[in-house]
Amino acid sequence: MPALVLAAGLGVRLRPLTYVRAKPAIPVAGQPLVRRIVGWLAAHGVTDLVINLHHLPHTLTAVVGDGSDLGVHVRYSWESPQVLGSAGGPRQALPLLGAEQFLLVNGDTLTDVDLGRLAVAHASSGALVTLALAPGHDPQRYGGVRLDDRGHVVGFAPRGAAAGSFHFLGVQIASADAFRSVPADTPVNSIGGVYDRLIASRPGAICGLVVDAHFSDVGTVSDYWTTSEAMARTERLGDTVSGSRVYLDRSARVTRSILWDDVSVGAGAMLDECIVTDGVRVPPGSHYRRAVIVGQRATDELLVSPF
Repeated sequence: MPALVLAAGLGVRLRPLTYVRAKPAIPVAGQPLVRRIVGWLAAHGVTDLVINLHHLPHTLTAVVGDGSDLGVHVRYSWESPQVLGSAGGPRQALPLLGAEQFLLVNGDTLTDVDLGRLAVAHASSGALVTLALAPGHDPQRYGGVRLDDRGHVVGFAPRGAAAGSFHFLGVQIASADAFRSVPADTPVNSIGGVYDRLIASRPGAICGLVVDAHFSDVGTVSDYWTTSEAMARTERLGDTVSGSRVYLDRSARVTRSILWDDVSVGAGAMLDECIVTDGVRVPPGSHYRRAVIVGQRATDELLVSPF
């Protein structure tokens, strides 16, 4: 079964980090998020992938390429001039996927869902779509998925009103028929759009499988910081994680920070709990704490945002 990784979004909640890279290209504990997702899929035997693109597409293609170094074959579905959404994107990618069923994976979350179990559940349900869900939903942060006692999705709850619902883990198996009715080149969402119409017209068309799985979010800068720090501890990377071609002056002091690629930290500079994005030159003697630092290429000035 091939997989489509949804990576075309603008990443608005993650700004200013997404001024520099598309959200799935952002490094999490030193490795781009999308490479972690692709590696996870490859470990489950999923080797035929399509990634959809729109925002800063070169930052994604640069870190994934054709996928050969990860043991997979990757092709790209380009969305232009607009993002086509969580249903319009799959509709456009159908010819590339070339399959009646495929995995659909969000490009901004990390999870360890058992894909074999999800595939078995989907095959036995007769549904068009099977969503991987988790209990312990936080309604103040996320919308929810409501199930009946047969595992059929009966509705979607908005954030703040999701009591009694389940958390969608960003992984699903879908049939191509779920998206064939979507008009070409038209932005359409699945939840709040196509899936709601399927639930109304064909009860049981959308099912959910509740699993015990880990889930990490990078939706906001705070989420990104928390997830990166936790993974750096797990992988024993130290309190500061640096990308490629990073230069620290011998007199600079950097603690508990995330440095992306091509970063230079000048003499006497101090960084504490900072995120420094690609190409930034931290001036000598400057002091920053709990800040995102982004370079302004047109002016060489720094955009500094607290978080």
